Amino acid sequence: MPRGPLLRSKFFWVAVLYFAEGFPLGVFYEIFPVYFRQQGVDLRSIGMLSLLGLAWTLKFLWAPAVDHYRHHRRWMAAADLAMGVVMIAFAASAGLPYWVWAAIAVFAVLSATNDIAIDAYTIELLRRDEMGRGNGLRIGFYRAGMITSGGVLMASDLLGWPGAFLCAAGIFAACAGASLLAPREQFRERPASAGFASELRGFLTQPGAAAVLVMVFLGTLWLADGALRLSGRWPWLWPAIAAFSAILYGMLRLAAGRREPAASGAAPTGALFGALADMMQRPGILPVLGFILIFKLADASMGFMVKPFWVDAGFSATEIGLVSVNIGLVLSIAGGLAGGWYADRAGIFKALWVLGLAQAVSNLGYALAAWVIPLAGVPLPEHRALIYAASALESFTGGLGTAAFLAFLMAIVRREHSAAEYALLSSVFAASRSVAGWAGGLGAHALGYAPYFLLTFFLAFPAYLLLPWVKRMLDAQERREAAQPESTS
Repeated sequence: MPRGPLLRSKFFWVAVLYFAEGFPLGVFYEIFPVYFRQQGVDLRSIGMLSLLGLAWTLKFLWAPAVDHYRHHRRWMAAADLAMGVVMIAFAASAGLPYWVWAAIAVFAVLSATNDIAIDAYTIELLRRDEMGRGNGLRIGFYRAGMITSGGVLMASDLLGWPGAFLCAAGIFAACAGASLLAPREQFRERPASAGFASELRGFLTQPGAAAVLVMVFLGTLWLADGALRLSGRWPWLWPAIAAFSAILYGMLRLAAGRREPAASGAAPTGALFGALADMMQRPGILPVLGFILIFKLADASMGFMVKPFWVDAGFSATEIGLVSVNIGLVLSIAGGLAGGWYADRAGIFKALWVLGLAQAVSNLGYALAAWVIPLAGVPLPEHRALIYAASALESFTGGLGTAAFLAFLMAIVRREHSAAEYALLSSVFAASRSVAGWAGGLGAHALGYAPYFLLTFFLAFPAYLLLPWVKRMLDAQERREAAQPESTS
């Protein structure tokens, strides 16, 4: 079937697919909590939804399967259709049947798998000089998908919950159809893969492999504890986990010691550990991972404290929603588009440090506002002007920095391992965001808003010490891609 100019545009499909990626996240975080509460579910049980949301953090564990079997568009379509089936099941049920938690867990895993396939497909679709603009569109349409879930939520008042869930199912069906209509993926030969047992043994011969597995184990438990607060009820939990982790590490090291080391330090081949081992052998990967961990630290550390500051400064929920959320969303999308355009024109490396600096400077706007505006008072017109300006600057520059950062993540990923590597890198970034939000509450409580917001400005600069390794990684990947021309189907 002939395609018009719009359907031939890569950027059109980036927009469509990232709408399809943002919509299920909105269903999970916006619709499910409201539905549960209206069905009389207690707040502690609703809080357990965040535990099921660990699927997005742990998606790197099964991302290699997408790399191995490829056919990204089929993964997307299958995930969308299956999520639509979950919506139909909700529409057909009355109240909360016994299977509801299992259904939501399946929904979360399907959504995370959809994310893996879309990210990998986009990395292979775009050239390096298109990734900036692509990520600008990605930011905007991802959030448009989340906003659409709010429209489905509003429809529940008119159509009832069965009607709302059927609307969601229809949107998922449309997303599945769009996935199959997207341009074909590039053809790549599926590499020969070792069996799981031999691959695991090969991985354990790599330096630090046991430590990597133990850290994944500890990170998973830490995220689960953050959702369920188990350590608050069982103070002995973390000492016991630490002891078990030490025993586990020793057993893994012992198992590795009984195997022949990998020849010449070669990474093991295989669908599960091959991509991870290959990435960990790349020169300068540890400083680059450190950069990924802390580049958005200043932005993330302040972000969770902005809304409480508005509340404590005397602003109403309506005003916060209009200015900080709605107008802020529009400005962050505009910033993403502008940042993507700049990254394509100036290059990803220059965009990282220039737009990262702009992102950090915006924190000073909130520091000034917190210094001037008294808490627990009635905001004056000049106070409103100041905090509105700080909010606009923070939202716009946050979009600038995010576009450059996401383009960087896509640029350093090797396309034959795009799903696994990007999922791992984005999980590293997500972990830092979670820690920053937790630490932000402690910092703002101890220092007060103005000193804490000022402190977050300086948190942006440690990442700049790692820029030499970032540049070398970008240059090495560019040379590698130039030496390996793309194959087409």
